[in-house]
Amino acid sequence: MKVLTKNTDYAIRALLVLGTHEGEYVSARQISQEQGIPYQFLRRILQALNKHGLTSSKEGVQGGVRLERYPGTIKIREVIEIFQGKVELSECMFRKQICSNRANCVLRHEIMRIEQVVNHEFEQLTIGKLLDDLKVLQNADSGGELRRKQR
Repeated sequence: MKVLTKNTDYAIRALLVLGTHEGEYVSARQISQEQGIPYQFLRRILQALNKHGLTSSKEGVQGGVRLERYPGTIKIREVIEIFQGKVELSECMFRKQICSNRANCVLRHEIMRIEQVVNHEFEQLTIGKLLDDLKVLQNADSGGELRRKQR
């Protein structure tokens, strides 16, 4: 079971790059190189983000892609739903038919509870929060590099 698909992962990574260049246009080629995302694959992802209003694009020498919303308002749940639909841990299907035990299934009720928790967490998590976490990691890493250089 995958909670996040490759499309969703790449979209979040692209949004993080755009968030570090807030208000600026960044080329798809630059995002592709920085994140190691295949260029043609990334272009399709960026088109979907444009279609849903998270980003906009501009052609030309000064063109590229930029965020259309403040990073703190872009919820990870929203990005997941663009690329893979709602988070569901079980479809309660058997051989493409709805399970006959669905109404009385205690496991299904527990799975639904877990889905609610997961969806709530993804609702609270934003690109802005991930950018803050990234800064903390980078600062911690640069502190480690400084200590290594002082030795």
